Amino acid sequence: MSQTEENKNQESQERQEILEEIESVNEATKNQVIDEEEAPIVEGPSEIDKLKAELAESNNKYVRLYAEFDNYKRRTSKERTELLQTAGKDIIASLLPVVDDFERALNSMETATDINSVKEGINLIQQKLNNLLSQRGLKPMETKGLPFDADLHEAITSIPAPTDDLKGKVVDELEKGYTLNDKVIRFAKVVVGA
Repeated sequence: MSQTEENKNQESQERQEILEEIESVNEATKNQVIDEEEAPIVEGPSEIDKLKAELAESNNKYVRLYAEFDNYKRRTSKERTELLQTAGKDIIASLLPVVDDFERALNSMETATDINSVKEGINLIQQKLNNLLSQRGLKPMETKGLPFDADLHEAITSIPAPTDDLKGKVVDELEKGYTLNDKVIRFAKVVVGA
């Protein structure tokens, strides 16, 4: 079930609960009203008018409560939508200097005669990108030589272990895995020794 369908179901259920609460208050208030045929006339119409006024006030109170709750749901739904649309804004804004560095590197590669300076520039850009991502909680996984863990690794293939101590352990890493704030966001693709 998609998040939109869940939100609609939750809103429908909340509306139903509010309507049931209003209904129960109405029933309770109606039960308090003295039936003219059964009750002896002691106070006259002023008691009935007083109870009707209380009923009207209770109805008005709960209708306003329902309207306030409906407005609250609409407002929070709108805020949630806006938050989802701008969720990546901070990370994208922090990546823009790295994009600028790549553009400068590409422009300098066209006229560069010394390949070592180009390599050094690219390495500096990669370090800058890695530092930025690690500040945001992204960490690469270390896998080589560690025991295979299905919660962290995705075994692409298994090969005969070069040594006995590498049996059941990661022999090679084909694609690096990453965690974001200690949650796996990409499993490491590895070769396991058999």
